Amino acid sequence: KPEEIASAIRQHWSIENNLHWQLDVTFREDYSKKVKNAARNFSVATKMALTILKKDKTTKGSMNLKRLKAGWDEKYLSQLLQNNNF
Repeated sequence: KPEEIASAIRQHWSIENNLHWQLDVTFREDYSKKVKNAARNFSVATKMALTILKKDKTTKGSMNLKRLKAGWDEKYLSQLLQNNNF
C-alpha cells in the first residue's frame, strides 16, 4: 500500500537524519575539511567513536560530554576501548 511505503520511507529517513545530526553535533562533521581518502577514513572513525560512546552507560550526559571526557580522561578512554575489545 502507498501509505505503508511512505511510512517506511519516513521512518528510514528519521533514523538516517538522527545519525547524521548526532555525527555533526558531536564531531562537527559538516565543518571538517578533508582530502582524498581522508573523508571516508574520518567518517568511519567518527561512526566507530559514536557507537562506542552510545554503548557507554557509566557516564551520564550528552555524546559531546562523553567525547570531551574521553579526550581529557585517559582512564575513561581506556575503559571505553577495553569495553569494546580494542
